[in-house]
Amino acid sequence: MRDLVTMFISALLGALAVALPGVVALRLLRRRSIVVHICVLLAIAVLAVLAGVIGVAQAMFISRHDLRVLLIVISLAGAVSLVIGWSLGRRMAADAMWADEARARERQAEANRRDLIAWVSHDLRTPLAGMRAMAEALEDGVVVDPETVLEYHRRIRVETDQMARLVDDLFELSRINAGALRLSLATVSLGDVVSDAVASALPVASARRIRLVASDTGWPLVRASEPELSRIVTNLLRNAIRYTPSDGTVTVTGGQDGDGGWFAVTDGCGGIPDSDLSRVFDVAFRGEAARTPRSNTTHDGAGGGLGLAIVRGLVEAHRGAVAVSNVAGGCRFLVRLPANPA
Repeated sequence: MRDLVTMFISALLGALAVALPGVVALRLLRRRSIVVHICVLLAIAVLAVLAGVIGVAQAMFISRHDLRVLLIVISLAGAVSLVIGWSLGRRMAADAMWADEARARERQAEANRRDLIAWVSHDLRTPLAGMRAMAEALEDGVVVDPETVLEYHRRIRVETDQMARLVDDLFELSRINAGALRLSLATVSLGDVVSDAVASALPVASARRIRLVASDTGWPLVRASEPELSRIVTNLLRNAIRYTPSDGTVTVTGGQDGDGGWFAVTDGCGGIPDSDLSRVFDVAFRGEAARTPRSNTTHDGAGGGLGLAIVRGLVEAHRGAVAVSNVAGGCRFLVRLPANPA
C-alpha cells in the first residue's frame, strides 16, 4: 500500500508540475487560434504523462531499461498526437470561419430581406393609394371634366405599369436567387441590343431633357442570352436616367479586349460616396437621400432598389462581371461578358 501511495504522489506531483504552467499558458494564449489551443492542450497532456513517468522512475519503481522504453513510446505517441491535433485543428478553424461567414451572410440576407419588404411595401402602397383616390373620384362623379378624366385614366395606367415593373423585378430576382434562371446562350450582337435599349429608353430620357449618346461602331459579338442581356442594358439605362439631372447626358460605350466584350453606361449623377460603392448592387439599396429617385412625370423612379441587383445576378449568370466607379460628374457602370467563341 505504501508503494502505491508513493507512486500516486510521485505521478501526481510530476503531472501538476506540467499542468499548472500549462493552464497559465492557455490563459495567456486565449486570443490565439483554435489550432494553437489544441496543440498546447495535447502538449500539456503528453508532458504531464512524461513528467509522471519520470517522477515514478525517480522513486525507483521503474528500471532504467523500462524508463527508456516508456520515454520512446511516449515521445512517439506525443509526436503523432501533435501532428493529428494540428491537422484537425486547422480543419476545425476552417469550419469555424466558414460558420462565422455563413452566419454573417444569413444576417446580411435577413437585413436585405427586411429592407426589400420595406421598400416594396412603400413602392406599392404609394401608387395604390393614388389609384384608389382617382378611381373613387371617377366613380363618385367628383371629376367630370373630360380632360381631367383622361388625365386620371392616364395616371392610373402609368401607376399600373409601375407596379407591373416592380412585380416583374421581384419575379426575376426570385428566379436568380433560387437558381432557376436558365439562359439560352447564342451569338448576340451587343450593338443591336444596346441600340434597341436606347430606342426604348429615349422617350423617358426626352421627357426629362436627358441626352442619350451611344457609339455607332466598335460593338463586339458576345456569348449571351438576348432577353437577359437586353434586361441588363435596359436596367442600367433606366438607372442612369433616373439619377441624371435634367439637361444631363447618359453615354453608352462598348468594345472588346483580351477578356471578352464589354460595355459601359456613364451617367451624370454627381458620383456615389466611396462607402456606398460596394453596396450599389445590393438588394433594396438606394443610397443616401440625395440619390433617392426624384419624382417626375414618367414615374420611372420606383423599383424597390431591385434594378441593379438584377443586373448583377444576370451578369454573373452569363459568367461575366459588373462594376461601378466614379468619374468626373457621375459614375460609370462597366459590364464584361464572355466573347463569342468563334
